[in-house]
Amino acid sequence: MFVKKKYGSISLCIDCRELNKVTVKNRYQLPRIDDLFDQLQGATVFSNIDLRSGYHQLRIRDSDIPKIVFPSRYGHYEFIVMSFDLTNAPAIFMDLMNRVFKDFLDTFVIVFIDDIFVYSKIKAEHLDQVFETLRANKLYAKFSKCEFWLKKMSFLGHIVSSEGVSVDPAKIKVVTSWPRPSTISKVRSFLGKELHLFGAKSMSDASKNGLSCVLMQHGKMIAYASRQLKSHKENYPTHDLELTIVRRLVEAEQDEKYFISSDDGLMFKR
Repeated sequence: MFVKKKYGSISLCIDCRELNKVTVKNRYQLPRIDDLFDQLQGATVFSNIDLRSGYHQLRIRDSDIPKIVFPSRYGHYEFIVMSFDLTNAPAIFMDLMNRVFKDFLDTFVIVFIDDIFVYSKIKAEHLDQVFETLRANKLYAKFSKCEFWLKKMSFLGHIVSSEGVSVDPAKIKVVTSWPRPSTISKVRSFLGKELHLFGAKSMSDASKNGLSCVLMQHGKMIAYASRQLKSHKENYPTHDLELTIVRRLVEAEQDEKYFISSDDGLMFKR
């Protein structure tokens, strides 16, 4: 099937679910967006380079081409370049981009898959080096999707400028334009708290090494609030440490319904 993309072009999507199930997963980690933005302090000029169909600039190994065959009413076709439907596509491309720009990372380049973000203190810096690197590695950008030498720019769902990083208003419009809730039930509905109450629970423990607290939902961790103990608290008895983490949870959930239980059963309900 074909899907319309952001700038009006279309993208071919194929069903690779069965192939992805038996694919050995590439565990290469994508960077945390918060960590990427930490390096922008002091920058005043920004450029964004978007590669042209980035995944399609990588060839598939000849022996693997038959694995990516897909049918149509006009016959069967094979990808000879990497399809974005493949489970390892983001990790493979991220690994490539980090190797290509390794000399510039954390200095004046941020790479997130096929987006290249260049930041500088003055207009003349760095872009030539980025273009030369792209040319040397035969990687091609799409000019219509690139932006150069801007004072303010949207990147990865945020607005980046010399004043810092803020959330892109377009990304939170659905929240900011929501009618102001006038009752507790409407507030809970807006925040999705009913699902939270039934689907998630906090789990905590305390020891001489620190306090641990995680929020679990359907067997998976979705948030955590652990911390190390200060030296003067390491001598606290165990029950005091456990009460400390309970207090943290209660303060965080003071507007919620909750219950506190131990290995022996229910201790407190609100």
